[in-house]
Amino acid sequence: MVSIEKILKERSIKNLLNFSIINIDKPSGPTSFGVDQIIKKALKLNKTSHFGTLDPMVTGVLPLALGRACKLMPYFIGKEKTYVGVMNIHNAIERSELEKEINKFIGKINQLPPKKSRVKRQIREREVYEFKILEQDKKNGKNFIFEAKVEAGTYIRKLIHDLGEKINGAHMLELRRTQASIFNEENSVDIYKFLEAVEEYEKGNEKPLRNILIPGEIIFKTLPVYQIKEKFLKTIYHGSPLRKEMLESIPKENKFLIFYKEDFIGVYEKTQEESMIARPRYILQPL
Repeated sequence: MVSIEKILKERSIKNLLNFSIINIDKPSGPTSFGVDQIIKKALKLNKTSHFGTLDPMVTGVLPLALGRACKLMPYFIGKEKTYVGVMNIHNAIERSELEKEINKFIGKINQLPPKKSRVKRQIREREVYEFKILEQDKKNGKNFIFEAKVEAGTYIRKLIHDLGEKINGAHMLELRRTQASIFNEENSVDIYKFLEAVEEYEKGNEKPLRNILIPGEIIFKTLPVYQIKEKFLKTIYHGSPLRKEMLESIPKENKFLIFYKEDFIGVYEKTQEESMIARPRYILQPL
């Protein structure tokens, strides 16, 4: 079992800064890239990378990878995301009727990305896992707080617009991401508290910054983990494919992680080739 707490306690701050993730609670205003650059500059790092872009006015969960953890980004960003927002209904409608229309958007939907999106504008299939009303504004009955749990790549503003097409108009007023992959708002950190932690670190007190960092080994929550035998470590680090005798148990899944005790070794994908189980997709070389 991988213990993130043990890694945080035993690993040097220098090594943590080279292979960790920070879960920032993005404020309204700056772009996701802008937040990324603030983190990069504050920590004096050569490389940082954020998981999943948020529009400038959208707040909430924005995980950022530091150093070598940037290579792990593809294994996090394809996961589900959860949002809470406020939408305005243009024409009065009973809550029960609104909920009936909302339920029609749960499941597989076809979406055309907004004109301002950075992806090619073509209809794409996405899945809405949950979409529900949390509360109706007592002062303005046309405003509703909603929650949506969706497949990565789903545009919430467009989801509300498409709902509006069915009920004579609706648009989004506010939006906050509360969860992205395994990261949620409960374990996020305000950007100003992050900067305060960096200031303390520069004064010689590394504890506040250490408490913010999430070791890259957290990837164990996204894919199955298999243990490699110690005598094969050197071979693996040279890029050798996996063979049955190298592992404590044989993987059943197509894609999985290899660890040695609590140390992350790499991401592997099964192969049909004889004499081997899988080939590496990414290996974290020892420092």
